Parts: sequence; structure tokens; C-alpha cells
Amino acid sequence: QVQLVESGGGLVQAGGSLRLSCEASGRTFSSYVMAWLRQAPKKERESVAAINWSGGSTYYDDSVKGRFTISRDNGKNTVYLQMNSLKPEDTAIYYCAAAPIGHSSWEYWGQGTQVTVSS
Repeated sequence: QVQLVESGGGLVQAGGSLRLSCEASGRTFSSYVMAWLRQAPKKERESVAAINWSGGSTYYDDSVKGRFTISRDNGKNTVYLQMNSLKPEDTAIYYCAAAPIGHSSWEYWGQGTQVTVSS
């Protein structure tokens, strides 16, 4: 069992930056693929970024490439999402998710953190 707790959301002006953190419980954090997903009002949840167990491989949605950076610190059981050049369309609830290596779906979810970007 893994518990995920996000932090770092808030209100920021367009062009600004935020860094989200997601701390995981448990001793096997390094065996999980981690991801950030988001859900805007009246829209489906979408993947934003993902990172493999070592941090050597990452994925980004086209909408955030060049602006967002996902990273992880296995010693701290934490995954981060650095968000720069934020746009109003980035406004959403951001969720941290985890999947054991080899699994095809996200098995563990955080409670979500609100990110609001004002124009």
C-alpha cells in the first residue's frame, strides 16, 4: 500500500511558476512509476508528466513540454513537478499517481492540489 500526499498548489499569475511535491509512504517508492495528472472543470483527467523508477526516462504531454519538469528523489520518497511559464489553461486540480513497475494503470492516487493561474 502506498499513500501519496501532494503539496505546493496555489494561485499564481500567468507567466509565473509553482513547484508541486508528492510525498509517498512506504519503503518501495523506487519501484514505482510516478506521474502527475490534472483535471480541469468540466474536462476529463489528463496525464501531464510521468517518470520511471530511476528518473532516467520521462514523459510529457505536448501542452506542457518545455514548461514543466518532472523529477524524483527516491531518498526522500518524493516526486516533483516544476511548472514554469504557467498559463490560465493550466488551471486544474493536479493529482500525483503511482504504478508498480510493469503495471498498465495508476494504482495509487493522492488527494489532489489546486493550481489556479490568473490572466
